[in-house]
Amino acid sequence: MIDRRTFGKAVGLGTGAAALSLTGAQSADAAQAGPGGADEAPAPGTHTTFPTLRQIDAGVLDIGYAEAGPAHGPVVICLHGWPYDIHSYVDVAPLLAGQGYRVIVPYLRGHGSTRFRSGRTVRNAQQSAIALDIVALMDALEIREAVLAGFDWGSRTADIVAALWPERVTALVSTSGYLITSVEAQKSPIAPADEHNWWYQYYFATERGRQAMETPELRDELCHLVWQLVSPGWKFDEATFRRTAAAFENPDYAAIVIHNYRWRLGLADGERRYDRYEKELAARPMIHVPTITLSPELDPFTAPGDPTRDRFTGPYEHRVVAGIGHNLPQEAPAVFARAVLDAGRL
Repeated sequence: MIDRRTFGKAVGLGTGAAALSLTGAQSADAAQAGPGGADEAPAPGTHTTFPTLRQIDAGVLDIGYAEAGPAHGPVVICLHGWPYDIHSYVDVAPLLAGQGYRVIVPYLRGHGSTRFRSGRTVRNAQQSAIALDIVALMDALEIREAVLAGFDWGSRTADIVAALWPERVTALVSTSGYLITSVEAQKSPIAPADEHNWWYQYYFATERGRQAMETPELRDELCHLVWQLVSPGWKFDEATFRRTAAAFENPDYAAIVIHNYRWRLGLADGERRYDRYEKELAARPMIHVPTITLSPELDPFTAPGDPTRDRFTGPYEHRVVAGIGHNLPQEAPAVFARAVLDAGRL
């Protein structure tokens, strides 16, 4: 999920920003007509699978990823969050592929078919390690630069790559804005109502929470509950959840999830080899690449207004997406795809 210090519960969302259609500012409902018009945009949930799934050795991982679109098209890499997987983009990918993009959707470390190449590698999920996985994936696929688009862990990862390696990022779509974590800032309390939204993070700091994530039935119940709480308007069915829950069967899933949230709170160590990157990130580096940020109205972590605007110095747009919760690309795929297309033209 996102950074607890950056985003509190939404109140008084601005009405001036909205998802855009080809002809300019319209409502989020109008934007659901999609990149090519009303007749070309399927309803959310239309697709259930990706036509092509591949594996490639990249850095410390053997990364599983979905691919769609022409092999020589401009590249967009779509990054999922927790507790989600590549199926967050199952309807986004064909929309972008239909516009000529080569779409890459990787399983993050600890998810789906992505595996550590060595049993000796520390099961570390600090933010810079995950970002370096994506750089390694781009290198392995011989992708010099790409649009990066994400939500939740995926937004944070895309933000980091854009901040530290801007030459690799042609444009950025970041749901919830600037999500680079400050471990030092995480040590201070926030408003009780906002702390309440982060209940699972504190649960994961306990032995009970770790055991729950290692127990398949409890793990899936917890993740299902999070889906319901953070996307209150999304009427997903059990089949939709089960397709994603299959990714939680990864043998390193519990270790990665628990380490990520404990590391953010300063309760778990990172690795020394990532110290130089974390030092840069602790300074809250600016992001200079063209960027569109998205704020889902019903996401309990969405802050009012555009509180991280000052971190972006390049061409920039901020859009509020009405009636949508945390899993924005799966709940509103045409809105998300539209943002990717527009970011590439800023």
